[in-house]
Amino acid sequence: MEIAQIKQSLTLSTVLHHYNLKPDKNLRLNCPFHDDKSPSLQVYYKTHTAYCFSSNCKTHGKSIDVIDFIMYKENVTKAEAILKAQSLTSELIPEKHKLSQEPIKQATQPSISREQILLNLFTYFKNAIHNSPPAREYLQSRNLNPLKIEIGYNTGQFHHGTRRDETLINNCVSVGLLYPWGINNKRPELQAYKPFAKYGVCFAMRNKGNHITGLYFRSTVNDNNAKHYYLKESTGLYPKYPNAETQKLIIAESIIDCASLLQIESIANNYTLLASYGTNRLNEEIKEAIKELPNLQEIIFAFDNDDAGSTATTKYANELKTLLPNVIISKIELPCKDVNETLIAHNEDVFTHLLETRKNLFSFSTESTAPAPSLTNSIVQQASLNTKHLSLNTNNPYKLNYTSDTATYLIKGGVDKVMSKLNVTLEIINEQLNDNINKRRFKIDLYDTKQVEKTIQEANEYLQLHKSILEKDIYQLTEYLDNYRESLIQSELESITEAETPIYQLTTLEKNKALELANDTNLIEKIKEKLTHTGIVGEEENKTFLFVIAVSHIQENPLNALIQGSSGSGKTNLLKGIYKIIPDENKKIYSRCSEKMLYNVPKYYFKNKLICFEDVDGLGEEAEYAWRELVSNGELISGVSYKDEKGNIGIKEQTVCGPITSIACTTHGAIYADNMSRLFLIAIDESKEQTKKINEYQAKEAAGLIHKQEQKNNINEHKNFVRLLQPYNVHNPHATKLKLPEGIRDERRLYRLYLYFIDMITVLHQYQRNKTPQGKLIATKQDCQQAKDLLFECIMLKMDELDGSLRQFFERLKDYVTKQNNNAYEFTQKEIREILQIKKTSLSYYINQLMSFEYLQQVGSHINKGNRYRILYFDDYRKMREDVKEFLQKQLDVLID
Repeated sequence: MEIAQIKQSLTLSTVLHHYNLKPDKNLRLNCPFHDDKSPSLQVYYKTHTAYCFSSNCKTHGKSIDVIDFIMYKENVTKAEAILKAQSLTSELIPEKHKLSQEPIKQATQPSISREQILLNLFTYFKNAIHNSPPAREYLQSRNLNPLKIEIGYNTGQFHHGTRRDETLINNCVSVGLLYPWGINNKRPELQAYKPFAKYGVCFAMRNKGNHITGLYFRSTVNDNNAKHYYLKESTGLYPKYPNAETQKLIIAESIIDCASLLQIESIANNYTLLASYGTNRLNEEIKEAIKELPNLQEIIFAFDNDDAGSTATTKYANELKTLLPNVIISKIELPCKDVNETLIAHNEDVFTHLLETRKNLFSFSTESTAPAPSLTNSIVQQASLNTKHLSLNTNNPYKLNYTSDTATYLIKGGVDKVMSKLNVTLEIINEQLNDNINKRRFKIDLYDTKQVEKTIQEANEYLQLHKSILEKDIYQLTEYLDNYRESLIQSELESITEAETPIYQLTTLEKNKALELANDTNLIEKIKEKLTHTGIVGEEENKTFLFVIAVSHIQENPLNALIQGSSGSGKTNLLKGIYKIIPDENKKIYSRCSEKMLYNVPKYYFKNKLICFEDVDGLGEEAEYAWRELVSNGELISGVSYKDEKGNIGIKEQTVCGPITSIACTTHGAIYADNMSRLFLIAIDESKEQTKKINEYQAKEAAGLIHKQEQKNNINEHKNFVRLLQPYNVHNPHATKLKLPEGIRDERRLYRLYLYFIDMITVLHQYQRNKTPQGKLIATKQDCQQAKDLLFECIMLKMDELDGSLRQFFERLKDYVTKQNNNAYEFTQKEIREILQIKKTSLSYYINQLMSFEYLQQVGSHINKGNRYRILYFDDYRKMREDVKEFLQKQLDVLID
């Protein structure tokens, strides 16, 4: 093996691990080459080098690689260090499963082979493990050790660098590791690319020549949904083609299960391992490789402990038995769902026991050519006699059925999903007794030892079943019910986890139209015009403002809004109008949600999504709190108790990550404005003019005068425009000159949101804005002006102690009283209801609210004519609006780009 090959294969992490050296959190350690009292040796995992900053060190002044490190540590010659490095490379995994480190010869032609490309990238992925805390955290959670098995991690950065490497990019595109994705933000003339299986741990599949011919990725960002990907045109076996001397072969259901077994030395040294690529993918290549093993004596299946795993085991066992009639075929019974979960829940010794107690799936007759007795241990011989496969019948979820050799057990009504107990209605039937007295029913918690013992005692007395048999059966039944219940819970979780939405590829025409809009010098007005043509009636400022809020879901600091208005005012219609113009892959909408729903979704389910609630008033206290925390803190962290297999209670953290953008509707704006100051509050337009616009639109719609296809086209144009936008940091050179007026509520929060909103206006104009050398967009005076215009109504709501709908009513009431030429004019609710055409319940609410704020006073009451009121305080709201507008505008007038 040449020096370059050794350096490519041997990582610095492996060398440090060999010498029991562990860097601190800053990747420094006490230098082993001199007397070092404080860490002076800096470790660089990315380049697999180290550097000592101490002048006392014999290596001072030069960077050392893995061979140099061994040479100085062992105090040997360079040649001896190379031999030591080569031996360390060989010790990475057991000899039987050692993967070829020989590089593939590069072809003489300029383009290199697919195998060489995959080898180069997989080597890069392997090195990325040591520089990626998320990858190390994921592997630790799966109990996988990259020092024992070959694992890589795809950060999605392999095609980035100080200089754009077109050859690398073209090679990666050719094998499917990159695919075109929009345009390059920094250099619009260049194509942008999106990496395949970003943030996935990577495993290599190899052909007969031990060359990498396929890659498998397992997502680390949403393991609850267990997304996994095979690179296109992947072939080969994992971890490699089996050795011709193979006698005992273990087939695991998945690559991660196979990798879990591969790192157990006692198994890797005594068995050959292969991965099936799922319950439906034990393909012809795998079968052909097995058929070619001349010394094969036994095949052992290690498929999942579920119905799919059992079915697949039976199917493939029969197929392989036909191909290899003289080979023993057996399976191991896993105590957990799969091999990896078993490794996580138990220590490695459990697999020794499971292999010793594995069950033979076929009996050998005396006439068949059976293997020599020395090759079949007594446990396998005994297991071969037991051909009956017992399991829980779940065809009817309300009448589960388990039949043992001696009795039948019915679980009526199904099982509950409270994990701290297992309450069931159990009917035990002894078929060998008279039909009239052959059954007994029990209400029992199968987790309660005393209840189980009492049930066994009664069943023993009444059904004449031996206690030891009952104890064994009920224990097995409990295990089956536990697994069944866990599968139900997992299915429910997956049912609320939508399948990954395919990445939307813009056509050339769609991209050009989106770019045309993105480069429009009058972008905000153009958006407002197009929003009108999507079917949103009126609400000119509100709809544009909400569109900006909705698009902010792409940013690190997204914005949130609350639409406030009286019942029936059109809040939900406005919300749905905005919701429909956001790309489908980036949004969720809920009419209601349960108390715990926001806590129980997968970790990244809501990350950078637009979340809409049609009626936030209907949220329970727990759900409302979760929403508020997700908006304010960007994540939800909850402690969840659980019981392990030994019955011990433990606690684990469950995290739901943001950030999110949320838009919700409410009828109680003032309450939420106080409690949820991270939200912008807008008031629905409840004026007569808006009502007239809505009625006219409905009339045109009924008459068939609304062009639905035009609306659909405008909706799609908005979606494609949003798809074109990329998240950016923004530099606002005018920020220090912008202030909010005095007397505003939640001034600290609102000021920050004001600046974030300006950033979003700049992000919308990203195709028209200059950038700093660091790549930040530079906000302009125009961005500040447009942000102020759109935010003005929100600012006024923050300055007003009346909420939006209440303020609109009070202004209409003041206008009516003023027209009477008497500010002390007294009126009844009935009078106002008829004049202003307001519903009785809404008017009663408004009157009571205004009285509580001391804007109105009740001055009389009559049993037939009702109460009489007069306005106590005529505030000059219109003048306040003009003053605030002037205050804000003066700041903007002096700005210079």
